[in-house]
Amino acid sequence: MFLRSLPLQLLAAALAVSCAASEPETIRTTLPQDLKIPWESEADRDKRLGVVPDAQPAALVEPVPLESCGNTAAGFEGWLQSFRRHALEQKLSAATVAALEPVRYDSDVVELDRSQAAFKLSFADFSKKHVTAARIARGKLLRRQHAALLAKVEATYGVAPEILVAIWGLETDYGENIGSRSCLSALATLAYDCRRAERFRSELLSALRIIERGDLTAYSMVGAWAGELGQTQFLPSSYERFAVDFDGDGRADVVGSSADALASTANYLQQHGWQAKQGAGPGSHNFGVLAEWNGSEVYRQTIALFAARLK
Repeated sequence: MFLRSLPLQLLAAALAVSCAASEPETIRTTLPQDLKIPWESEADRDKRLGVVPDAQPAALVEPVPLESCGNTAAGFEGWLQSFRRHALEQKLSAATVAALEPVRYDSDVVELDRSQAAFKLSFADFSKKHVTAARIARGKLLRRQHAALLAKVEATYGVAPEILVAIWGLETDYGENIGSRSCLSALATLAYDCRRAERFRSELLSALRIIERGDLTAYSMVGAWAGELGQTQFLPSSYERFAVDFDGDGRADVVGSSADALASTANYLQQHGWQAKQGAGPGSHNFGVLAEWNGSEVYRQTIALFAARLK
């Protein structure tokens, strides 16, 4: 009689409590250790059971003499081990040399070094491809926007704005395409490759010294396939010698600072004999100086053409 008089919801709740009180408490356990789940992978089973896989022993690297070279990745790790020791002997800090830890052999760099198809083009074809209407228009705009900076650079180093803007545009599209490869991996690959090993061992040491003096970090050393860095593409040895801190922030940063990049380019040309207020067309003294920037006559002709269009 009492139960019948209860509202339906209260009646259901009372029955649930009554049943729960009469049932034994459920004891929950983990799955048995030897349980086999047909669709479970071994790795998933280890994860479920909290099994930590045994650490794999580090692969032994056979030391390779520093003077060695190779045309494949074989022997590279052993050579790099020797190069690290060499870098420490050159009084570079252990923290700086540690930047070489992630370095890997880059076979694409070797392939690109063998081809360099762009410099097999004629002047007409190369200049048509690179001195475009859009690039000229952008160069003129940037020349106006950076007029004060370029005037200051010219007053300091004697290099005309149109020459610097032309180089800036040709090298990296005004800093927008500085490259995406690890500079250290590219340089180490070329330092081990037999074609130009000695030259690039020197470049790799220069790159480490740039890190050591605080201009760049290993993380920011991203550039072109041959290890060139920054908005006008300096090889590390040139970076080390000619890069200047023109924006006054305490670092010569040709990667992140347009002011440093343009002034460093002007400093490079001045140090190689550039003559202020003189032309740079074929046959001129300054055209010869441009050979220090790039050995390709086609490239130098294109710089001169581009500068004339900007002017």
